[in-house]
Amino acid sequence: MKSFVTGGAGFLGSAVVSRLLARGDDVVALARSDEAATKLTRLGALPVRGEITDARTLDQLLIGVDLVFHIAGDYRVGIKESDHEEMFRANVDGTIIVLDAAVAAAVKKIVYVSTVGVFGNTRGKIVDETYDRPDRDFLSYYDATKFMAHRTARARAAAGAPIVVVQPGAIYGPGDHSELGAQIDQAARGKYTIRAFPELGFTASYIDDVADGVVLAQAAGMLGESYVLGGEVTRLGTVVDAVADLTGHKRARIKLPSTVFKAVTPIGSLVGRVMGTGPNLHEVIRASKDVTYWATSAKAERELGYAPRGLEQGLRDLLAAR
Repeated sequence: MKSFVTGGAGFLGSAVVSRLLARGDDVVALARSDEAATKLTRLGALPVRGEITDARTLDQLLIGVDLVFHIAGDYRVGIKESDHEEMFRANVDGTIIVLDAAVAAAVKKIVYVSTVGVFGNTRGKIVDETYDRPDRDFLSYYDATKFMAHRTARARAAAGAPIVVVQPGAIYGPGDHSELGAQIDQAARGKYTIRAFPELGFTASYIDDVADGVVLAQAAGMLGESYVLGGEVTRLGTVVDAVADLTGHKRARIKLPSTVFKAVTPIGSLVGRVMGTGPNLHEVIRASKDVTYWATSAKAERELGYAPRGLEQGLRDLLAAR
């Protein structure tokens, strides 16, 4: 099989590329930079320089391709308004262009990587793929763009495009450079001293399990269906406490109230660099305070054979790989 992957040099994308190569696929992957191209080459894939928004290039690259995995996206929370256009271009326009090019090329199956985040704040409920958020009161611009992209993919699937949608939770594991990854790293080194938004709830998904789930969705997923690729439902405070316990460090005792974040929003760029967040602290607070992004992966487990590991085991595996 010939597979085409966007975002193949990223955290999740590289893990998916490795699995496709291991099963014998010929993998072509889009690369935005020389660094990404080098990483893909080392994995064994054929990198091609280009952008997901370049329809002409995609039309040529997808000739003779059997499978498309659209993983690329712009994941940032707390961005400035001046960055909105760039994020919209990547997450919404890019998804439209990739999906339409794949349909035009008559590929056999398209796996689109969405997110549990499209459900919005589940307000303490654990939801599934049938859930429709009751409002369009988006928590961040990332939330808004991924919601629009998700609806685009679902609409094209309903119209007959051979699309399967997967929705990972908060992915963690070796090589994670996200805000969650940074906080896990701090806790593992005993440097996590101030608890910010410990009540933030998410579905923790280990990188290897999610990558397996993406490939399983291609192999066994029903066209037009969505599958949550989650793991253990948890909270940020629980995760960093567990890491501290596993590494023998003290748990952070000081909680940073959201009122402090609000007070320093005028110097958001400086605080963002220190705290590892985006400069728009209003958006960071909105997307974190009293928010849960909780969903169950029962459907994927039942229909795909998806088998996420528990949080403690995942953290042990992460720490062993450090």
